Amino acid sequence: MPFNMPKVKITVLKRTLNADLVQKYLDAGEGYGACDQLREGQEFIADRTWNVPEGFCTWAWADIRADIQTIMLGGNLPWIKERGVAIASCTDVFRPVIFKIERID
Repeated sequence: MPFNMPKVKITVLKRTLNADLVQKYLDAGEGYGACDQLREGQEFIADRTWNVPEGFCTWAWADIRADIQTIMLGGNLPWIKERGVAIASCTDVFRPVIFKIERID
């Protein structure tokens, strides 16, 4: 790994809830809502150690790690307007969380 590899900032953009799917498919009690581990606006820094940032959801990390690696290693996603940025989400279909991943120097 290059020593001067940039870090990335991961920002929680949006927590969502697909209440219709929860109602139809889950045996969830009252009060089942959007992700209760993360909050909109939270920011996390990932560095070249590839360790999950403290307080970040390990399931979400597994889901978005490829995008983190792409941005950290200098890649860009051609369908995203801003270079050095990715928008990704965890794969929890009932209550997905959407993240902004951006390269920082």
